[in-house]
Amino acid sequence: MPFRHPDRSHDLDTRIELEVRERLEEAIDFVCLEALVNTRRAAGRPAPVADNTDDRADYQAHVGAFLRLLAAAVRGTTVPRARTAAGDDPDARLLAAQVALARTAPDYWQQFETLSARYLAAPSTSGGERRSLLARLFGRA
Repeated sequence: MPFRHPDRSHDLDTRIELEVRERLEEAIDFVCLEALVNTRRAAGRPAPVADNTDDRADYQAHVGAFLRLLAAAVRGTTVPRARTAAGDDPDARLLAAQVALARTAPDYWQQFETLSARYLAAPSTSGGERRSLLARLFGRA
């Protein structure tokens, strides 16, 4: 698939990073949207709506939880220094670290798929009843 970023003046390293970031954002978006829909369905609530601020907040909560799960579970041989212009945004820093790992860890996408399946298989309950991050990570009830 061709490089889709509109600014093609970057060097090869930057272009690769932008492409990996785009792929990772798409994959995380898919997992988190699926989790949000599953949670809503299990609770008997309507499907999320794009322009609803509460739905957007619920989606962002899934993104943060999934990024923290990835950060806790995915390890490369060395943790590369992540490039970010995010400043103090913790989710942006976590995403930048995942982009760096996706570029360097040989089995990154296999780990990502395993964790995605585990995250989506976690019971959809209210926040107070949801299993802890470590319980989900290690498959304990």
